[in-house]
Amino acid sequence: MGIVRILVDGYSLLHHWPELAQGKPRHSFYARDALVSVLTQYQDASGTPVTVIFDGGGAPPGTPKNESAKSGIEVLYSKKGQTADQVIERVAHLMKPYGEVMAVTNDYAERETVISLGGSACSCENFIRMIDENVGGMQVNLKELNARERKGYRRPR
Repeated sequence: MGIVRILVDGYSLLHHWPELAQGKPRHSFYARDALVSVLTQYQDASGTPVTVIFDGGGAPPGTPKNESAKSGIEVLYSKKGQTADQVIERVAHLMKPYGEVMAVTNDYAERETVISLGGSACSCENFIRMIDENVGGMQVNLKELNARERKGYRRPR
């Protein structure tokens, strides 16, 4: 059975991806928004649902608890006093009957916990490479498709 959902520790991935939202603080709206945008592209390219979880204690006041409607991916914030790791572990346990989940984090203990629950885990660096490959491949395919379509719609001279 394949991976049914990718669970991303949002701040872990942001802290290991300095090229994303350069010059913006890692806990800022701009950095989170850039991450959600890239993860949405990855979900579209890969066809695998993505949930990104941010530590709720780090979210500024007024930040919505769930942003999935506007982004296309599920965006969650842990409750105050709870960590993104705890949410990832709970979801990995609850999703077990439906298939394997993959956790994306650089927290080694968290990766081992998800693996012990029957899931798989990926470091942030490896996941960034996966995103580059999938999204880059989708952009190449789209460029080729558009070129073919343009040829089909040219007027005869």
